[in-house]
Amino acid sequence: MRKSLTAVLIGAATLAGCATDSPLQRGDKAGLQTLESMLADADRAAAAGQHDKSQAVLKAAAASYPAEKAPWLQMAQTRFDRANYSEAIVQAQEVLQRDPADKQAHSIIAVSGLRLSTRSLAELSQQSNLGGSVRSEAQELARMLRTTLGEDVLVPVAGANKAPRKVAPPIKLPVPRSAPNPSTAADPFGALK
Repeated sequence: MRKSLTAVLIGAATLAGCATDSPLQRGDKAGLQTLESMLADADRAAAAGQHDKSQAVLKAAAASYPAEKAPWLQMAQTRFDRANYSEAIVQAQEVLQRDPADKQAHSIIAVSGLRLSTRSLAELSQQSNLGGSVRSEAQELARMLRTTLGEDVLVPVAGANKAPRKVAPPIKLPVPRSAPNPSTAADPFGALK
């Protein structure tokens, strides 16, 4: 009797365990509400200045919903806003694994990469170590960026006045000379009558 009671209890526990739904096993609607609440919690933590807590909540959301791009995108944007560009790039790449056409992730990667490059080039130029193939490659990349963006200067100096654009002087056409008409010499409006 004791063995059958134990078997019944084990069977009931097994069935009870199978009947419990995790958010991933329930319908998408219930799961998305939970994801949305996690994202809202992360937003509230960030607004309160608790950035570590916000990142922890977003990481938990990404672990609970591995197919969703939203937690990764929010982590990438937060890292970008806090000027942590290398981590922003890594997290934006996670977004692109889930949605290769996400424009915000592409933008985060592009701008973060440019800011990291600008920072590194500035440090190299201060050390006067930018030379050879690195220098020529940097110049070529800068030329390509200027052409792509349609700008003469990639990073304008703060407070510097823009140089005035050179404008060609107006062309002066010669005025045709004709002999004055004696009837209109005294009256300039005589020719209009």
